[in-house]
Amino acid sequence: MPELFDLLPPDEARSLLIGRMGPVSVRTETVGVADALGRVTARPYSSPAALPSFARSAMDGYSVRAADTFGASDALPAYLEVVGEVPMGRAPELSLSVGQAAVAYTGGMLAEGADAVVMVEHTHPTGGPTIEVVRPVAPGENVVQPCEDVREGEEVVPAGRALRPQDIGAMLAVGLTEVDVAARPTVAIVSTGDELVAPGEATGLGQVRDINTHTVAALALRAGAEPVPIGVFPDDLDAQRRAAWEAMERGDIVVFSAGSSVGARDMTARVLAELGEPGVLVHGLAIRPGKPTIAGIARGKPVFGLPGNPVSAMVVFDLMVRPAIRALMGESGPGRGPSEIATLTMDVPSVPGREDHFPVRLSRKSGGTEAEPVFGKSNLIFTLVRADGLASVPLDSGGLYAGDPVSVSVF
Repeated sequence: MPELFDLLPPDEARSLLIGRMGPVSVRTETVGVADALGRVTARPYSSPAALPSFARSAMDGYSVRAADTFGASDALPAYLEVVGEVPMGRAPELSLSVGQAAVAYTGGMLAEGADAVVMVEHTHPTGGPTIEVVRPVAPGENVVQPCEDVREGEEVVPAGRALRPQDIGAMLAVGLTEVDVAARPTVAIVSTGDELVAPGEATGLGQVRDINTHTVAALALRAGAEPVPIGVFPDDLDAQRRAAWEAMERGDIVVFSAGSSVGARDMTARVLAELGEPGVLVHGLAIRPGKPTIAGIARGKPVFGLPGNPVSAMVVFDLMVRPAIRALMGESGPGRGPSEIATLTMDVPSVPGREDHFPVRLSRKSGGTEAEPVFGKSNLIFTLVRADGLASVPLDSGGLYAGDPVSVSVF
């Protein structure tokens, strides 16, 4: 194979891949809303009820007629007679007349005739059934009105939403207990290399344990997919062809680990190209680590060749494979993992035209979050173990200086 490949920026490569996937026909399944965290909705959901369905107190205090508090102050309080309370979970059984109040609890109903709630902090007991009110309230103050949160028939979550804790709470709040979500795509994982042995085996000279199968499987699981390890195969063309076709049969996505570096025994691009049209679309990314990456489409399925070095594999997975998984699930967002902005603690050199990714350790300081680079080569797995995330140097930058803001993809 010729020495390289046309290097594409990661964003361009990702857009090319996702764009060639074509219309995605999402398999769906129905799950309980309470168990649907991170699952992607297969259709939009509208609220079957208004929320709240009744006017309720926004805090502990007293439900009152607002007009009875007008002009109240510390120097000239309003005196109101407390005629009872409205227990939580109960409809009011009392009605207020002029100069009266009723105990109100956060989330509870107001007494009949009340149109506001006075905070308990703005009242003083007098030793009898009367309270002093030292702050006036306007009509509707400290009251959550009916339909204020959501109206009946209003969309609660759209299609393609990766459900968050707040989405789950909102759906359950309006009585939606089941949700149609995208089925988990299967990711078939093939590891290649004559030097690989199983993690439980002793290694001889020149041998290493296969960790990428399990690292990629964990990454796929975290991305919402179902990993399907195919096995470890030698650097033999026929063996890798058999592995690739088995992976195509068993996976919605095919991932080859290792075999994507430039060299005489690099067979991944050839094997993946034989799986079907349009074939290999990307052979080389303008990044470090992860430059010798392969990505393509075969018979409608995304196929990838990841570098064998674990840091490289993790970087490329987040940039390319995870978005493909989320696209197969119909997610409408970018498909990338969580990120945050931190302040770099030391200089990091780079080369314009290449997007650099490097592990960082995050620490919380009074002024914000700091990112300390964890330097190490891309074949050293423990550089990742010691890190909290991966930071990146933009494609057009010659490096970053200590004190610069940096985007960190959080593990």
